Amino acid sequence: MKINNLLISLIFLLCSSVTTADEYDSGVYELNRGNFKAAISLLSPLLEEKYAPAQYQMGLIYLNGWGVKKSPEKAFELISLSATQRYPDALFDLSLMYTEGSVIKKDLKAAYALMEKAANKGLASAQFNLAVMYYNGEGTLQNDKKAARWYKNAANQNYALAQFNLALMHFEGRGVEKSIEMSYIWNIIAAQNGYADAEKSRDMDEYRLGTTQIEIARNKARALYRKIVDQMEHKTRMANK
Repeated sequence: MKINNLLISLIFLLCSSVTTADEYDSGVYELNRGNFKAAISLLSPLLEEKYAPAQYQMGLIYLNGWGVKKSPEKAFELISLSATQRYPDALFDLSLMYTEGSVIKKDLKAAYALMEKAANKGLASAQFNLAVMYYNGEGTLQNDKKAARWYKNAANQNYALAQFNLALMHFEGRGVEKSIEMSYIWNIIAAQNGYADAEKSRDMDEYRLGTTQIEIARNKARALYRKIVDQMEHKTRMANK
């Protein structure tokens, strides 16, 4: 009897979770269509369930005044609640709020702590921002090695600006080995992802490499880019299962 009751409870929780996710997806769909009233009607009930993704989306709604009176204070409250549950996008946006100091008092140490949590959750944009913080010593001690490491983490998620900055780190030998070849490789990849400044840096790197080195580096860049794309496609497939 106890086993049956436990099974029923587990089934109920599973069904409830699926319903919540479905309502959330529908709310985001309506939000993306610009149908703000429908989005709010779908997302608002999920706040009572303390559903972190819904808290974050409703925070954005209040922050931007989508279908409601704009309220940075309400946005901060909701995004903070989502961040408390370590929702990556909420951690990221809350960090930006502390960095900018427009919604809440500027606090670079708090911004760094939140960005680090988001980066450790695998959010590429957060990994990039954390690298910038280490590079500039914002909210934390300046550290080239940590900056390069986080740039590389984001670069391996095909984040073009991180790929470009990692190329610069290799060119200057900051936090990583000084290597025109590695600078060239990452500039090739960043340029392939449409980052215009990387095209100029790529061409400048070519002047510093011999013909044989250029061909070898291009082959390495093609192989690395293919590996990155394959990893991202695998990650997407796993997330959609």
